[in-house]
Amino acid sequence: MSAPSRLAVLLVALAAFTAGALPGVSARATAHAATGVPRTVVLDGSRLHATKLRLDRDDPRLRRAVEALTARADTWLGQGPWTVVDKPRPAPSGDVHDYLSQAPYWWPTTAPTADNPWGCPYVQRDGERNPEVDSGTDRRDVEKTFDAAYDLSLAWYYTGERRYAEKAGQVLRTWFLDPATRMNPHLNHAQFIPCKYDGRAIGIIDFSQSFTSVLDALALLNSGAPGWTRKDRTGMAKWNTDFLDWLRNSGFGKEEAAATNNHGTFYDMQLAALAHATGDRELARRTVLNARSKRVAPQIAADGSQPQELARTRSWHYSTFALVAHTRLAAIGRNVGVNLWAYRGPDGQSLFKAVDYLLPAATASVAWPHQELAFHRYAATDVVHAAADAGDARARRAVPLLQEPPGGDLWALRPAAEQLDSLVG
Repeated sequence: MSAPSRLAVLLVALAAFTAGALPGVSARATAHAATGVPRTVVLDGSRLHATKLRLDRDDPRLRRAVEALTARADTWLGQGPWTVVDKPRPAPSGDVHDYLSQAPYWWPTTAPTADNPWGCPYVQRDGERNPEVDSGTDRRDVEKTFDAAYDLSLAWYYTGERRYAEKAGQVLRTWFLDPATRMNPHLNHAQFIPCKYDGRAIGIIDFSQSFTSVLDALALLNSGAPGWTRKDRTGMAKWNTDFLDWLRNSGFGKEEAAATNNHGTFYDMQLAALAHATGDRELARRTVLNARSKRVAPQIAADGSQPQELARTRSWHYSTFALVAHTRLAAIGRNVGVNLWAYRGPDGQSLFKAVDYLLPAATASVAWPHQELAFHRYAATDVVHAAADAGDARARRAVPLLQEPPGGDLWALRPAAEQLDSLVG
């Protein structure tokens, strides 16, 4: 037997042994780790590995992107970690480990008292954001946790600097694993309205917007990050399995799954990603396949517009935001053998058409013709990149004309669409 063949046999044997010893991790996942290819969920692990090799050869075209990424990661080194137990008041359950977020446009009508600590009843003031949403709940802290874990894990993967991996591990352990500070794996109290609703199904989008980035961060750390232990990997696998079970079987989860707008698409994206990450490849594959007729066909018109999103006062934001979910779902599909980009609906609807509809405004060749309270051209940059990568010739021609997002264009390092503009500013 040749030396390469002996090495291959040893790697397979090691993968099988480790998979048997570590709950929730398959032989395929371990084999990926053994060869240096992270078993990512949305991102393409093989592509990341190839990019890392190019960086190791000092590819000058990637240096600027790495500098932008490490600048972001450096800002997280002195922050956090964050935890759900730090909020001033617990969720309606009384359990400080339960995640809490609040409907942004609902306001108290009286001053808080000992007998009425929230100042109930609450009334809606549409478009006016209640500042206690950010200071009195977990919403801001969870965003920082997710963003920090992702940036730091990517920075470690591409630079090999231990400090990034150790900080990412600290952030994740504090939010998800440490008994004193961990979050319970459910969203029963997301988007609650004091004295009215203890939680709402639409609050699931608090996680579905960006928790899939955490799944990819975990895959990167699992590929050999210093300080990220077997106990950490097992604990996160268990947390994700429990969260997936809640997402599939809770009343809120079922209600969000039935949503026919971007909430439904983001739900499917999160469901497919969690299924893939926890080893249920069939559920992930089925979810992406069903999205063709369940999400793409009814949400995208024949001309590529998204009528539900065009009806919003932030129509540009929501058009790009919804396509983040669609294109990330397509990226998960690639990892489970489904080409969502190839789908054509009964009236010719497709993801390509939806992205092409944005190109004139994304390249500044014409003004966006619909209502938009705060237009940010760069919001479309990632979804145009995604379409270009998937083979859209118009999108490829548009790429040099795109506006670089604040903090730099990181597509070359993490080629999966993200929300680049913030609705709350």
